[in-house]
Amino acid sequence: MKLRLRQYARAAAAAAEVSLRHTIRDPFVLFTFLIYPLIVALLGLWMLRDRGGNYAIFVVVGSGMTGLWSGVLTVSGNNITGERWTGTLELLVGSPTPLPVIVFGKNLANVVLSFSAMLASYTLVSLVLGYPLRVEQPGLFAASIVFALISYVAFGLILAPLWLVNPEVRAWQNALEFPVYILGGFLFPIALLPGWTTPLSYVLAPYWAARALHGASSGGAGLAEIAFSWAMMLLLSVVYAIIALRLFRVMLRKVRVDATLGLE
Repeated sequence: MKLRLRQYARAAAAAAEVSLRHTIRDPFVLFTFLIYPLIVALLGLWMLRDRGGNYAIFVVVGSGMTGLWSGVLTVSGNNITGERWTGTLELLVGSPTPLPVIVFGKNLANVVLSFSAMLASYTLVSLVLGYPLRVEQPGLFAASIVFALISYVAFGLILAPLWLVNPEVRAWQNALEFPVYILGGFLFPIALLPGWTTPLSYVLAPYWAARALHGASSGGAGLAEIAFSWAMMLLLSVVYAIIALRLFRVMLRKVRVDATLGLE
């Protein structure tokens, strides 16, 4: 068992390395990960320019979260689709390593790369715009980032097979960005939304990630509240992983019966 887990870990690391080498050469991916979150940060800070610098850290963290979600939705969701377009999906499915392990490694690389958007936002706001950025609870903030990355990787595992199980869902890919921005409370509290939307936010790991990061960066949340957000991210990650494994089985069974693995 330990040997198999070690082999899976090596396979996931190799998939992450290959994915990283490809994505950093793609101008569209770099725009999604780096430029787009910076545009969001600039617009948010411009709208709040008369409110003082206290809002800067909230906007910067929120813009970084938009980069994370865009990376998961755009790149991680298209992992399997991209393999099919290049004619390598059949090779991955036929390899001894389970397909979810490969997709996990690719998702991990995408999420880690998109995390650089948050760092870029910090640098731009602090150095260029002159806003003082201060994380009130750096230890809790760093831990929250780790939990957020785990939950985003798990979320991406659902999207990858879903795009192939039901291709019509992929047509709504771009339209899914802003609903999660809003329901996740990236740039404003969900308390401003209608009450019936609150349960939708609670089943989204990005909401709990934003809640933990905002609370730790501003100092507005204590350890107990942030720890609860961590627990929710872990719980939802397990739920997402279970759903993803089920979707992978449905996808593989469907393509084997229909013989449509390499077809659009």
